[in-house]
Amino acid sequence: MTIEDLQNICYKLPGVTEDIKLGEHLCFNVGGKSFLFTYPGGTPPSASFKVPDEDFEEVSAKEGLQPHPYIARYKWVLAADINSLSKKEWEHYIRQSHALIASKLPAKTRKALGIS
Repeated sequence: MTIEDLQNICYKLPGVTEDIKLGEHLCFNVGGKSFLFTYPGGTPPSASFKVPDEDFEEVSAKEGLQPHPYIARYKWVLAADINSLSKKEWEHYIRQSHALIASKLPAKTRKALGIS
């Protein structure tokens, strides 16, 4: 997996934009809210995503994953190496994170982005 692979997965979802946060993190957003943080400059590259509250313990305990050191309280998981997950797993977790973040957006914003 590469950062470009993650980017391609993200851009299959509605309303996605990207920006740089904290100086060096490539972030993918929906409605101005981040759903995937990547660190392309890391060795190896890493990425973080949000999971449902009820899945947090199980997902963050998987090999290669851990609670994100700064935002675990919001149920964010860190993949310290993006290659620790398969493309299929990344597709699942990115779609899930996008849906979780999008669900918190105002209805008017979701409608404007084409999200039901």
